Amino acid sequence: MKQRKVLIVTHATLVPPDDISGLTKDQMTEWKTEYDVIHTLRLVGHEVRVLGVLDSLTELRAAIIDWKPDIVFNLLEEFNGSVLYDQYIVAFLELMQQPYTGCNPRGLLLSRDKPLMKQLLTYHRIPTPQFVLLRNGLKVQPPRRMKYPLFVKSATEDASLGIAQTSVVEDVAHLKERVAFIHDQVGTDALVEEYIAGREVYVGVLGNERLTRLPVRELHFGTMPGNHATIATRKVKWDRKYQEKYGIDWRMATDLPSAVEETLDRLSRRIYRALGLSGYARMDFRIRDNGEVFVLEANANPNIGEIEDFAQSALKADIGYRDLLNRIIALGVAYKAEWRAGYS
Repeated sequence: MKQRKVLIVTHATLVPPDDISGLTKDQMTEWKTEYDVIHTLRLVGHEVRVLGVLDSLTELRAAIIDWKPDIVFNLLEEFNGSVLYDQYIVAFLELMQQPYTGCNPRGLLLSRDKPLMKQLLTYHRIPTPQFVLLRNGLKVQPPRRMKYPLFVKSATEDASLGIAQTSVVEDVAHLKERVAFIHDQVGTDALVEEYIAGREVYVGVLGNERLTRLPVRELHFGTMPGNHATIATRKVKWDRKYQEKYGIDWRMATDLPSAVEETLDRLSRRIYRALGLSGYARMDFRIRDNGEVFVLEANANPNIGEIEDFAQSALKADIGYRDLLNRIIALGVAYKAEWRAGYS
């Protein structure tokens, strides 16, 4: 692939050190993805600069004007503490007529706003759990037409923030308690949805107009007690000791019925297009024992660390990590943003 000038943009606290010798896995956890991307792109031969962004775009604007990168590799997941603001960073890049990796502003908006995303999926008759939005600051009105158990989570936060075993509720009293937690402790609206028992799988998609669906990954809950809900809590995702205790891991989903895999393929492509996604994304699904498939979320710009689900799915499809990052760059260079109208 052509060697390019790549400006990697990430959160200011996640700029990794150049030398990681002597550091433990736990010490590297927060910025390991950033290190993987920076280190690999340099090995490939790209000219790489790294910029940490916190609450100002002044330095980003200066770097674009002065250095004129071929591509901005966007690893930002928030701006000034808000996960909803990352779309504005990408919109800024478009205003600067600067090519970038990952999803476009509209796709980020539609996928980050979970209630809006679910409304769109419902409109397109894409199966998703029944849901209701309970806004922060308003009296809680329990949904009357939804059957318990229900699942309560933040309407905007990601990375399982605010999700615990108590997020699955069996009655009105516990529902009100958990919604109050989301309102008061997480500080967002609460999304209450039907709890779908079953297998949890993840499907990666690469592309702009032409899409490549990657092999399916599954979250294996190991030996978690039977009285625990099998959901991706903060502990399940991030607590290494908890994972080791119960044998929780992520693996390829190798035993899916062909009809279910075909459904996942079809729905992933429909979701990608319905939300106007670009670059790369990951769809999260639940599969009931009877084969029914429900989409939980669509994640634009998912984690692309070398050992994470997206990269491991790509590897299963014979797309190595270097090739994956180069493909993401190529998709960013080729993306037809509005400012390119009229360009060949």
